[in-house]
Amino acid sequence: MTEARRREAREALAFAERLAREAGKIQRERYETSFKVETKGTTTNLVTEVDKQCEALIVGAIERERPGEGILAEEGGGYDDRNAEWCWVVDPLDGTTNFAHGYPRFCVSIGVERDGEREAGAIYDPLLDEMFLASRGDGATLNGKPLRVSSEATLVNALAATGFAYDIHQSEDDNLANFARMIKATRAVRRDGSAALDLCYVAAGRFDAFWEFKLHPWDVSAGVVIVEEAGGRCTDVVGDPVPRSGAEIIASNTALHDPILELLERHGQHN
Repeated sequence: MTEARRREAREALAFAERLAREAGKIQRERYETSFKVETKGTTTNLVTEVDKQCEALIVGAIERERPGEGILAEEGGGYDDRNAEWCWVVDPLDGTTNFAHGYPRFCVSIGVERDGEREAGAIYDPLLDEMFLASRGDGATLNGKPLRVSSEATLVNALAATGFAYDIHQSEDDNLANFARMIKATRAVRRDGSAALDLCYVAAGRFDAFWEFKLHPWDVSAGVVIVEEAGGRCTDVVGDPVPRSGAEIIASNTALHDPILELLERHGQHN
């Protein structure tokens, strides 16, 4: 990466950080207050007026300050063009179900892609005031301090995390078999309901690994950069790069990646 390109990525990241903090402020103020909650297709897939308010803030600012650039946002706002040179991949409130129930695990996630590659990411937990940032070649930070993945090399000592798709009530492809196998193979498995924060926790060494299927671009775009810049590894279930769709991801501290790939792939629970 040239120095000019790296500088432009830093500028984009600073903008993403600013927007994440502004959206996070809304979430902090609206948390455990009254707001409208709707479902999107299934009873497990929620959207609140706070999601929409945060997305409107983020998308509006991008359209004003970086006109013509692509915006892929979960609730459908913005100019969806992932073929644009720059594309902003936005989850305005990751962990909506948690937010709606007053469970304090949610965040703002803004990924920055350039020429189809994940280049930078900002993920903000407004309740803990934790800002996770990364851009390619510059490392990853939490509130300005460098992040590094854990050094755990034994799966039985690992703390892992996962999640379940919104169609879990309808689909037999539900990740439950993998959950059972991983919980037997590791020290413990957590399921906290925010893929973006789970990825940040891998980057911070709080989790040793995370896997999930049936995700979307806005779930992983920022987090992949943060994990990789902290020394971790992110792939699909067969060890290839995480698809732009975000449909499947395994993230780890690198040392545990191959054993996890073997465990998950062996049982074929990734389709």
